[in-house]
Amino acid sequence: MRSVLISDFGGVLTTPLQEGFLAYQDESGVSLEELGKAMGLAAEEHGDHPLFVLERGEISEAEFRDRIEPHLENGFDLARLRALYFERLDPNRDMIGFIRDLRGRGVRAALLTNNVREWEPLWRAKLPEIDELFELVVDSAFVGLRKPDPAIYALTLERLGGVPPEECVFVDDLDVNCETARTLGMAAVRFVDAGQAIPEIESALAGE
Repeated sequence: MRSVLISDFGGVLTTPLQEGFLAYQDESGVSLEELGKAMGLAAEEHGDHPLFVLERGEISEAEFRDRIEPHLENGFDLARLRALYFERLDPNRDMIGFIRDLRGRGVRAALLTNNVREWEPLWRAKLPEIDELFELVVDSAFVGLRKPDPAIYALTLERLGGVPPEECVFVDDLDVNCETARTLGMAAVRFVDAGQAIPEIESALAGE
């Protein structure tokens, strides 16, 4: 039996993150491929991927924009991207209800998210139940670490009171983040949808 669930936020407790980016692509004419190339060029120029640095809280949202914009012919309206991102981000009520049920059954729960410091009020507003559902929130932008760095998983376990990784089930929509969890000794469920993830989480909690 395992007694702790560690969950991602975006794409697990919400609808898929890509919807907002696709909306920005359609509205601005800046394709996701162009945006990816611009980030790659910014990474070469500054020595690290701009999204990773942003999500570790090492640069501001404005600095992130300034690193990418010179590499895009049509500019980069980060404020509009943010607005579209959150307009299309909705709570995943099936997963939220499931975690509430787990808490009622005595399972501990922590939230481990890669996020942006300036976006914290916005994503929390999408899910006001955060502090009811989770005894701990670890946000990359406030701890200077991001998934899949093993150090942020270790920090989460430490803040849970030194829980052994073998006691934990980790759920995330990205394979790379799940792989690190497994390497550390956690059970991991790669989230595709609630219908697939919920029974897999139940099985992992049961030690199956």
